[in-house]
Amino acid sequence: MMNTAKSAGLALCPKCHKLNSLVNEHQRCSRCHGMFYQRKRNSLQYTLAWNVAALIAFIPANLYPIMIVYQLGIPREATILSGIGEFIDYGLYPIAIIIFTASIIVPLLKIIGLFVLVYKVHTGIRLKPDKHSKFYHALEFLGPWSMLDVFVVALMVTVVELGFVTSVAAGPAINYFTVTVIFTMFAANSFDPRLLWDKKQNKKAG
Repeated sequence: MMNTAKSAGLALCPKCHKLNSLVNEHQRCSRCHGMFYQRKRNSLQYTLAWNVAALIAFIPANLYPIMIVYQLGIPREATILSGIGEFIDYGLYPIAIIIFTASIIVPLLKIIGLFVLVYKVHTGIRLKPDKHSKFYHALEFLGPWSMLDVFVVALMVTVVELGFVTSVAAGPAINYFTVTVIFTMFAANSFDPRLLWDKKQNKKAG
């Protein structure tokens, strides 16, 4: 039987990281007096709910115009994909790559990855320990890259100054995309990675 902090009745305080003896389900840390518990309550339910909400918001974020380009006074709406095509037409390949990565690849990989983690914990399907760690850390690595779109605005200003277009205005899709990023952050924060190991350890103990 593998000895773990959970099986020994111990829990790590998420605030000051002191190892405490867990007497009941809800208690305060002996050092910082903050409330803590061994596992996040309803972790899978919250992660799944936020992730589904992120996926729903991701759909209109790609269907609705994310920007309105004014060229010679004529407005032209552009979705994320058509906007990427515009930058490719202008020969601005680095900008097109950054927008495609930040707006489509990163959010989609993060949403799919969180669904996979929830599925694995719920069904008990397990990978090798090193594969589990690499998969979860890869999702953590993707988190900050979701904020690349903050720099897209600055890039668009540069495009305007170069004279390719006269002005750029944000479209309704920007709101949905912002919501998608926020919801994926909430989903990732709700997931307790320790759940990946619990059933594996319980199976060995049995």
